[in-house]
Amino acid sequence: MRRTRKSPLSTLLARLAALLGLVVLGALCPGTAQAAQEPGVRAAGLHISNGRLVEGNGNDFVMRGVNHAHTWYPNELGSLADIKAQGANTVRVVLADGHRWTANTASDVANVVTQCKANRLICVLEVHDTTGYGEDSAAGTLDQAADYWIGLKNVLAGQENYIIINIGNEPWGNTDPAGWTAPTIAAIQKLRNAGFQHTIMVDAPNWGQDWQQVMRTNAQSVYAADTTGNLIFSIHMYSVFDTAAEITDYLNAFVSAKLPLVIGEFGGPADQWGDPDEDTMMATAEQLHIGYLAWSWSGNTDPVLDLVLDFDPARMTSWGQRIFNGANGIAQTAKEATVFGGGSTDTQAPTAPGTPTASAVTATSAQLSWTASTDNVGVAGYDVVRVGGGTETKVAASTTNSVTVTGLTAGTAYSFAVYARDAAGNRSARSATVGVTTANTPAGSCSVGYRVVGEWQGGFQGEIVIRNTGTAAITGWKLGFTFADGQTVSTMWGGTAAQSGGSVTVTPASYTNTIAAGGSVTVGFIGAKGAANTAPAAFTLNGAACVNG
Repeated sequence: MRRTRKSPLSTLLARLAALLGLVVLGALCPGTAQAAQEPGVRAAGLHISNGRLVEGNGNDFVMRGVNHAHTWYPNELGSLADIKAQGANTVRVVLADGHRWTANTASDVANVVTQCKANRLICVLEVHDTTGYGEDSAAGTLDQAADYWIGLKNVLAGQENYIIINIGNEPWGNTDPAGWTAPTIAAIQKLRNAGFQHTIMVDAPNWGQDWQQVMRTNAQSVYAADTTGNLIFSIHMYSVFDTAAEITDYLNAFVSAKLPLVIGEFGGPADQWGDPDEDTMMATAEQLHIGYLAWSWSGNTDPVLDLVLDFDPARMTSWGQRIFNGANGIAQTAKEATVFGGGSTDTQAPTAPGTPTASAVTATSAQLSWTASTDNVGVAGYDVVRVGGGTETKVAASTTNSVTVTGLTAGTAYSFAVYARDAAGNRSARSATVGVTTANTPAGSCSVGYRVVGEWQGGFQGEIVIRNTGTAAITGWKLGFTFADGQTVSTMWGGTAAQSGGSVTVTPASYTNTIAAGGSVTVGFIGAKGAANTAPAAFTLNGAACVNG
């Protein structure tokens, strides 16, 4: 990915420390045991009230959005319209202050803000150069980031209704994270002394994941140091947060103390460092009415965390489907800021859409079209639901009267219907349903590459790349192969292994479940071995032989 991640060693240490020290650290967190004090000064725009982010009119605003890597892809600012089309109400925009990457100019930042407003998105602006300070020698300081924001004051002043200033991304690594507190307070006060009234966001140390609880322990004192009270904390949740207990404990601690918090970045797909529990993150955020911003729209060096590929909204990944259209996802839970018209006095719902028709049906997708709805103000978008018995499951959202539903299972009958909605959140009656039966997945259109990444006495790391050489996507696959030398799989990412003797079967993780036509997925694993470590001679996918190589 373009963003810096912890090394595997750092993460292992993090997780060991979290396991060994969680109880002790919890006892050392008096700052989260008492409610935040309420300073008297309030900004005219977005601000904090009673531990919550609210708009200038006092309405709650819960961020539901994604991160966008603008500083590395300055020509992809059109992605903001695509992000909005998926239902987001917020975008966190990566900027640079010139310490590590070329600084974004005042005119560029002004254009970012203009485009956010044009697309009815609240804009969180962040400086990325601070990432991993103290552990990454290239990182800049929070003080340098504060100076950058002060240099942009003329651009940012007057935009308090529309933007939040995230001083610096993940501004401390795993080396002496206790050093985070004083520079964070100093940077906040530097901006306040310069006259900034915006809501300010601060990221946690430990590469944003706060596994040593420094931000949690010191949150009350940091919040109290901001005389305006317009400060929100940001936790980044990746592989450190791989259990429901860790996630709910952390989020509830801030909410109980009335300390404002957002999940400023998070991931779901497993990697070599672990498997984050994104389902609990999203469900708990919805339950507690706190914001979340998924990483990231597109452009990661490793596309495992791309929500769409190559900035193309038509190429949404399984991670993107989870974020936008899954349970507690953006399309289901986001509400537009009232400053853009959301929550208006409009109470009239759109008319029901026409009965959808299906076309271009494949093994894993179908295109649906319907007659557009009408509304007294205007139709904002449509929600497509899968209907089964007396239940509905939202599967897609669109701003036009057509959409391609993906992630379907081959050879399966479905029933779909459509709702229309307006900007005020009014929803139409449901359309009539259309039945769709997906095609069968062709077998045998595959190749498999197997390699040993590294070996040591008694063990090794392997990698398997499964390529779909057919013309239709493959969903819900099962890979089979046999070890000849008694090797065993102990840990796997990208899939789940079951082994009987030398025979191994692999089923996909959620984010590798679909292999696009012409595409591939990668599975990695740690295994045990004896003196010999011969590669498997043959592979099957869904029972059909694959080309080896």
